[in-house]
Amino acid sequence: MPTVTDTQENLKTAFAGESQANRKYTAFSRKAEKDGFPKVARLFRAAAEAETIHALGHLAAMDGIGTTAENLKAAVAGETYEFTEMYPPMLEQAQKDNHRAKTMFGWAVKAEAVHAELYREALEAVRTGKDLEAAEVYLCPACGHIELGQPAGKCPTCGLAPERFRRMD
Repeated sequence: MPTVTDTQENLKTAFAGESQANRKYTAFSRKAEKDGFPKVARLFRAAAEAETIHALGHLAAMDGIGTTAENLKAAVAGETYEFTEMYPPMLEQAQKDNHRAKTMFGWAVKAEAVHAELYREALEAVRTGKDLEAAEVYLCPACGHIELGQPAGKCPTCGLAPERFRRMD
């Protein structure tokens, strides 16, 4: 088993930090846009993209990107961990505290289970040399639920109307 070097640990820390900064600056950009500051919003979007460049560089240096099948296996494992181990105690605690986080934690438990299943389907397709059959992928912008193909009804996780889903390109 290879030894973990300080550089490897630093890469993990840097990747996590840059990834979080990307999401935070994306949220800040949306808020600035909403508040009527389009140029500030543009600055936040540019910084968010810069953080993505850094994060992807760190991930590559960690050899964190494999074949598509390997990446799908990692995605199944990550999503499964989230809906089986990570989010349930968070949801339980938020419910005990009657904290507003209970809504998103609850949605995340359900959405991550769907993500894991979709990644399993994709992995099976890739193992046979095929792509997914669905031509389109839709995302619920409220809770993160994903549908392969156009949504037939309300979001099964949060109840958002199907016309509000975003088609992913």
